[in-house]
Amino acid sequence: MNPNRAVRAFQCLRQTPPAFLPTRRTVVYPIHHYLKPHPHQQQQQQQQQRQFHFTARTCAVKPFLLADIGEGIRECEVIQWFVEAETRVEQFDKLCEVQSDKASVEITSRYDGVIKKLHYDAGEMAVVGKPLVDIDVQSEIGAVSDGDIAPAQSLNEPLLDVVQPEEEPQRISPGHGLSLATPAVRHLAKEQGVDITQVSGTDKGGRVSKEDVFRYVENRDPGPSPTSSSTTPRQPEEQEKHISLTPIQHHMFKTMSRSLSIPHFLYSDDYNLDNLTSLRAQINQHPPPTNTHPLTALPFLIKAISLSLHEHTLLNSCLDTSTPPTPSLLLRPQHNISIAISTPHGLLVPTIKHVQSLSIPQIAHEIHRLTSLASQNRLSPQDLQGGTFTVSNIGSIGGNVVAPVIVDSQVCVVGIGRAKAVPVFTEHDGRLVKQTRACFSYAADHRVVDGAVVARFSNAVKRLVETPQLMLARLA
Repeated sequence: MNPNRAVRAFQCLRQTPPAFLPTRRTVVYPIHHYLKPHPHQQQQQQQQQRQFHFTARTCAVKPFLLADIGEGIRECEVIQWFVEAETRVEQFDKLCEVQSDKASVEITSRYDGVIKKLHYDAGEMAVVGKPLVDIDVQSEIGAVSDGDIAPAQSLNEPLLDVVQPEEEPQRISPGHGLSLATPAVRHLAKEQGVDITQVSGTDKGGRVSKEDVFRYVENRDPGPSPTSSSTTPRQPEEQEKHISLTPIQHHMFKTMSRSLSIPHFLYSDDYNLDNLTSLRAQINQHPPPTNTHPLTALPFLIKAISLSLHEHTLLNSCLDTSTPPTPSLLLRPQHNISIAISTPHGLLVPTIKHVQSLSIPQIAHEIHRLTSLASQNRLSPQDLQGGTFTVSNIGSIGGNVVAPVIVDSQVCVVGIGRAKAVPVFTEHDGRLVKQTRACFSYAADHRVVDGAVVARFSNAVKRLVETPQLMLARLA
């Protein structure tokens, strides 16, 4: 028999998977016991004992790639490892468990060998198609170097080989990333600030359930002890309670309830306040003797509205529905401008009477008087009556655009937003400049006023506000 052939046969026997070898003590005879030798070799075999030796193969370390687990998933989280470095594995042994955004999958080995390297730790993201572990597939063979030649046994003596049962693959302790849980449970653990590997699972197969997480949180953050709770008086639970409307709130309730019957429509536009701001600064630097307080923008705006009402008298009228079925309009020559004031007692809307006859400093004085009385809740009934047009300066508190509500004795109201600096392209040369602008939001009674009327009125007010010299010329 060819000696090389005998060596290969011997190696095949040595590579037989341990699962197929008997687990009890077994007598294994030499190769020539199973293979009949060539006649010319029988005499030589009787005279000399043969010695078998071979050189160990070089280690073949194969990278175990993470296969595509479907549904276009490109990466998944390594939940736990079932093996460590230098752990011996066989085909179909579990290596690890990975978690995609939809399910968890257990990865099994495709080779027999020894784990040499884990490319990821528990909790890291593994990329599909990249190495997951390195497996030495030649470490199953007991390697013998050329220099380590063992004394040969007689070919006629049986070889005794005790085969031990295969040990279970080594498992990682719970402190090293071993935890089974669904994606929902892992998300809950992250929300509660819980390390999932520290939670003992009581569900099927040792999986961690939501109850396990909540139980862990309760043990980690215990509530007050019974002794402390018994000594601390329990705070009574707050109950709902009814309170009566204040007189101001009751009046607002009745007024706004009547306003619900008015069909509103809104119109808004931005005004440039740069020229008005510059004019105010010049006047406040050299105030008239009658001015006791610096001028704000509101007196100028109210005067611009009054001047524009001379041209658009419809917006200073009142709809009279006392003689149905033919309602009529009441045109009023007085410009009684109501201003909304927020006070600790509620919203009050006093009226500046005969604005068409007042100068800007006089309007400013009247605003200061009404504001002081409103803050002290000392406004007289006459101060709260007779308004023909309302101005709500919501910008003094905040906000840009507002949808004001019309009262039943008027047909138009304007809300003024906060003035702020914005970038604007100029119309004549297209340059980008900085301007201080505010939004004017109008609401009108659509039963008698259409959008074109309000748009023309807004343009008239805008012209006077953006060019205050025109307003001063009309006051002369």
